[in-house]
Amino acid sequence: MNIRIAQYAGFCFGVKRATGQLEAEMERARAHPEEGRRICTLGRIIHNDRYMEDIQARGVEVIGREDVPRIIREADGGAPVTVVIRAHGELKSIVEELEACARRNPAFRLCDGTCPYVKKVREIAAEGSGEGKLFLLSGNENHPEVEGILSCTGGEYAVFPDADSLITWLEKQNPADLCEKRITIAAQTTQKLAEWRKSINFIKKDYANAKIFDTICSVTELRQEECASLAAGSDFMIVIGSPDSSNSRKLYEISKELCRDTVFLTDGREMRQILARLRERPVMNLSITAGASTPFSLIQEVYTTMNENTENFAELLESSFKTLNTGEIVEGIVTAVTPGEIHLDLGAKTTGVIAREKATDDPQAKLEDLFKVGDTVRAKVVKVSDIDGIATLDKTRVDSESNWDKIVEACDTQETLTGKIVEAVKGGVIISINSVRVFIPASLTGIPKDGDLASIVGTEQKVKIIEIKPERRRAYASIRAVQREERKKREEEFWNNIQEGMEFDGEVKSLTDFGAFVDLGGVDGMVHTTELSWRRIRRPSDVVSVGDKIHVYVKGFDRERGRISLGYKTEEMNPWYIFTNQYHVGDVVEVKIVSLMPFGAFAEIVPGCDGLIHISQIADHKIAKPDEVLAVGDMVNVRITAIDYDNKKVSLSIRSLLEEAANAADDEEYYDEPAGEETADEE
Repeated sequence: MNIRIAQYAGFCFGVKRATGQLEAEMERARAHPEEGRRICTLGRIIHNDRYMEDIQARGVEVIGREDVPRIIREADGGAPVTVVIRAHGELKSIVEELEACARRNPAFRLCDGTCPYVKKVREIAAEGSGEGKLFLLSGNENHPEVEGILSCTGGEYAVFPDADSLITWLEKQNPADLCEKRITIAAQTTQKLAEWRKSINFIKKDYANAKIFDTICSVTELRQEECASLAAGSDFMIVIGSPDSSNSRKLYEISKELCRDTVFLTDGREMRQILARLRERPVMNLSITAGASTPFSLIQEVYTTMNENTENFAELLESSFKTLNTGEIVEGIVTAVTPGEIHLDLGAKTTGVIAREKATDDPQAKLEDLFKVGDTVRAKVVKVSDIDGIATLDKTRVDSESNWDKIVEACDTQETLTGKIVEAVKGGVIISINSVRVFIPASLTGIPKDGDLASIVGTEQKVKIIEIKPERRRAYASIRAVQREERKKREEEFWNNIQEGMEFDGEVKSLTDFGAFVDLGGVDGMVHTTELSWRRIRRPSDVVSVGDKIHVYVKGFDRERGRISLGYKTEEMNPWYIFTNQYHVGDVVEVKIVSLMPFGAFAEIVPGCDGLIHISQIADHKIAKPDEVLAVGDMVNVRITAIDYDNKKVSLSIRSLLEEAANAADDEEYYDEPAGEETADEE
């Protein structure tokens, strides 16, 4: 078999540059351990699990955008931190925040590993957008590179995954609007070459004045063209890369169109499956290519494995016909899955068969959901029939034995495990963790005393193993231990981020004589009675009830004592604010009489804001006491005659309305009389 490796397979210039910067920082930190420097990559620096596992094992921390504020706070506190930006680039706003942090903190280092080709597209996006401009980008809008490019735009833009979507979008636009705009079009650096060429051919034909920037990386072009050439002349293609890598996926798509037998390989662990396929159907020409994030060491490993196995192919076939013995643990590749059993290629003369009940402990599970053709499965040989050519296997025994060791190890390390609650029993529930049944006492389930344990049967739960009894092969777990740990983590994060003035949507958890306690998300704060309302209230229940969702803000906090003082009333809730924004001098409003005094009556205009009707303004004639005309609870119409903004006082008048009504009646009578006399004369 002829094996060829693509010339342009593996790390591109941009990835080499970014990983080189990271390696240099790691070497610098290793040489100066006294600094205690932390090294972080903002996102996965390359799309390769093996490389990422390696650098994380060497102490590199992978952070996300949500972690940037925390890293900046730590740097502002003097912590020596290095942040490396991946080759795809990052959002403009985040880069600017990190650059500002680096300027003010000498101990903070920022290594911008953004590929120069990507930087060029970012510059084009900034220049090609804004007032009177339209920026078009050919690429995947959810890709980190594209997100970073779009963050540099200053106006209208649109993104298209392929040429057809670009054409469809343009045809729906108003031609007159497009003619008035300066159109700029560019491409994601790893965009599929065929789609880009189709896109620009359409643009050139219908939009002659558009500025076109061919920003696909030159190496990407060569890599794709070489991939197409190799695939066309190969019987079998191996594309090495990550499913998350845009350029690797495009290589696979190109190869699949030209070579039906194309496989996508993420690391060397899939090699056995590929070799099994080649044993069944040998090929003459096999080619290997790889995405821009694939280390050359992995490419070389795949090539060496293929070369070593194919050189001794006859010997490999002969030696594969091994003898199976009862009780032996074997490993095979799934060749078929039915509702009742799965078949395995064991590399022997017999076919391995695992019945449904020996494949899983979950009676509700479907074999088609658990196993796929090509999966690798370990099982114990129960029976071998040379006559039928079948070996009966049991997977549950292997799972139970190997997973029991993991349960014991998890008890020592206090690792959090995940399993499914399969049964409610006396005194607790049973959780299945990788086919191992573990008991959880009722008091450790998180269900209240006398609660229904069956309510969590069938649910996935996180637990910690709290006790092992090896002699009886029994394990005990706790859901509450995980809940306590998660709650403690949330509280720690909460206290690290809390600031005065922060706003929360919380839930009222309890009421006391002096205030209401509000759950802010795992941590409680207290709203004092005086902060619940602008009006004087006797108890918190006059305003809120347990279970109410209210919007509060932090007035102050004491981390050491675990206390948070919250505010609830805002200026917008201030009765005086409501009154002055709703009413003005001269307005007529219906009010409620709330109290009577010798000098007049107080009336509620809006809840919490009263006005005074002086005794002289209660009636259109002199009265001795207000209660001659009014009673508490009466609803009357009044006119606002004065507002004292400095002292927050309002003057009201009923008399003004009475006099106005009387004047109107006099006017009506005056105008009615001439009409009557004129009628009499006519008679």
